[in-house]
Amino acid sequence: MSSRRVVITGLGMLTSLGTDLNALWDSLCRGVSGVRRIRKFDPSEFSTQIASEIVGFDPARWMEPKEAGRLDVFAQFGVAATALALEDAALDLGTIDLDRVGVILGSGIGGLNVFEEQHKRILERGYQKCSAFFIPKMMMNAVTGNISIHFGMRGPNYAVASACASGCHALGLALRTIQYGDADVILTGGTEATVTPLGLAGFCALKALSSRNDEPERASRPFDRDRDGFVVGEGCGVLVFEDLESALKRNARIYAEVAGFGNTGDAYHLTAPDPEGSGAAKAMILAMKDAGCRPEDVTYINAHGTSTAFNDAVETRAIKKAFGETLARKVPISSTKSMLGHMLGAAGAVELGVTALSIYYDRAHPTANLENPDPACDLDYMPGAARDIPMKVALSNSFGFGGHNAVIAASKFRG
Repeated sequence: MSSRRVVITGLGMLTSLGTDLNALWDSLCRGVSGVRRIRKFDPSEFSTQIASEIVGFDPARWMEPKEAGRLDVFAQFGVAATALALEDAALDLGTIDLDRVGVILGSGIGGLNVFEEQHKRILERGYQKCSAFFIPKMMMNAVTGNISIHFGMRGPNYAVASACASGCHALGLALRTIQYGDADVILTGGTEATVTPLGLAGFCALKALSSRNDEPERASRPFDRDRDGFVVGEGCGVLVFEDLESALKRNARIYAEVAGFGNTGDAYHLTAPDPEGSGAAKAMILAMKDAGCRPEDVTYINAHGTSTAFNDAVETRAIKKAFGETLARKVPISSTKSMLGHMLGAAGAVELGVTALSIYYDRAHPTANLENPDPACDLDYMPGAARDIPMKVALSNSFGFGGHNAVIAASKFRG
């Protein structure tokens, strides 16, 4: 394999805390939550009535109304976040070979909004009234196809689905694509728009969500003794992965270097992780090996940290397996989901974006709402306040239904 180095030169983030990177970073460092009572529909009949949703999103800011009408919300998010990432990277597409620019994004569910809309339509008006745009809007690869069409990118183009690990798997594949020399730039990440009645009903039926409806900002509490489930979120993260030589030629700002990737399968259960955390630990070990680093080189971990009783305890065991009991206790760890909720297929992408900011600023945000640490989660999960950390290597963990484990290693760019 080529020894090409890959760096992050742009970030496009669409979250419940807004789209402005500086404001997002400031909010995360202050422990501000984007979780609120659901506004898109009346959630009164649901056991969970809260989410980390995008409020006031207007696709007209990024595309013509006719184009927006042909895209499901999750794909609209993708186009918008791509535009933000390109702007942040100061990447002028008119000056580069678009055959060498690709798009690889993940999504756990895809076009759920149009699925619900069209199902209701045919029940009320009959099958002949199904929209011709139903399938093109619902299919998961609609997001990458539409980004390619909108921006004229002709390089490798596809979508990835591995539940909550989708975004991280997309990042890993983007890394490999550039390393193998098949592209110079990849717009990569994940997108999700599942704060809908059917989406909420499904997760409520799984009994996976927090029902702390009277305190939405305090509902997502990873590693806390009193956690009662995760908070579903939506949004999109798109990152500009760029060959180092290309980035240096145009004097691009570099947030971090993408150093390694590891992924495994639990082969255990469709919706529960291996209780021993063996697959998750192996993914971390593989990411560090791929990055050419040792566990003692890791200065920060952005945890999967969902705020569910089982997953948080298993991730703790996995980190101990990967690092050893003594070293695991020394590594600062925090969960972005404590403030942005669980964005499913977009989570890994947004969280690597946040990790890249941590590396760039030598600072990590806290785990919000961690007030009474669970004895089973006894690592340094950073309650209370952001922390200044001289960054070397950071890991970003993503684990999904199906036993999918994906871990990205990113490092400080040293030239």
